[in-house]
Amino acid sequence: MITVVGAGSWGTALAVHLARGGEQVTLWARQPEVAEVLRARRRNPWYLTDVELPAGVEPTSDASAPAAASLVIVAVPSEFVGSTLARLARPTAPVVSATKGFEPGRQRRMSEVIAERWPGPPVAVLSGPTFAREVARAQPTAAVVASRDDAVAAELQRRLGSREFRLYTNRDVVGVEVGGALKNVIALATGLADGLGLGENARAALVTRGLAEITRLAVALGGEPATLAGLAGLGDLVLTSTGTLSRNRALGMALARGESRADAQRATRMVAEGVPTVSAALALADRHGVSLPIATEVAAVLSEGKAPAEALASLLGRAATREDTRVGERHA
Repeated sequence: MITVVGAGSWGTALAVHLARGGEQVTLWARQPEVAEVLRARRRNPWYLTDVELPAGVEPTSDASAPAAASLVIVAVPSEFVGSTLARLARPTAPVVSATKGFEPGRQRRMSEVIAERWPGPPVAVLSGPTFAREVARAQPTAAVVASRDDAVAAELQRRLGSREFRLYTNRDVVGVEVGGALKNVIALATGLADGLGLGENARAALVTRGLAEITRLAVALGGEPATLAGLAGLGDLVLTSTGTLSRNRALGMALARGESRADAQRATRMVAEGVPTVSAALALADRHGVSLPIATEVAAVLSEGKAPAEALASLLGRAATREDTRVGERHA
């Protein structure tokens, strides 16, 4: 039995994918009424509304569900992971973080939060270029499962993967998590540029220089630069920065059109993880002496009311410098 914690779009998609492969899945929802609707309708009325839940998915709001599982997958927004785990029974089985972001305030990675709240079980990370809707529809997807324990990673690769959901293993938990978190910030920036009609050259520049920012911070935190050239780095960044299903890019485009952040976020139930991530990323960058100019301008738009056009003009106005791809390079 696998327990998926979180009945949003990603949790629902993972539950559907796993049940389709023959697993018995408990899909945990925080509110009992949500679990009841899922049980009765066999569809999620808020997320992926056209996707039917297979018979192998059992919705529940029972806080003891993780304790009875042979594997637990955490798929709730980063700002709620700590509080959600605190109300659930602690599992003894391995736990997989499928959440991309940092804990607000303490800037901890999701695997660190899980290990702190649920000490004992091994903790792994699932990340990569994965739009929930396409996973739920069994469209071809490749992702990464990261663990410092090769045996744990190999078992998760076998159990979570399929022909359509191809999984690669990686030992670099830090790099995989930083890549998954910061790509949402860069996607906000490409959304701003796309919304202003700056063109595809500008988008490519933001993606490329955004990858440099992500890599600088990941290396400073102990990650491997090669990880950011793979699925959990470049792959996820390209998808989220250019894809039509990207909620972070969509938010950036809405802001560029003149919508307020509050209005744009109210228009969808889904969380744009780049919003809470950018302040955590900048705090980490300051702590480690890393330059994140794109993230700095995104934060100025989100939190300081800076006009998107002015923010992008600030990036264009930066002094020209040498492109340096050396490992550990801290400049922009």
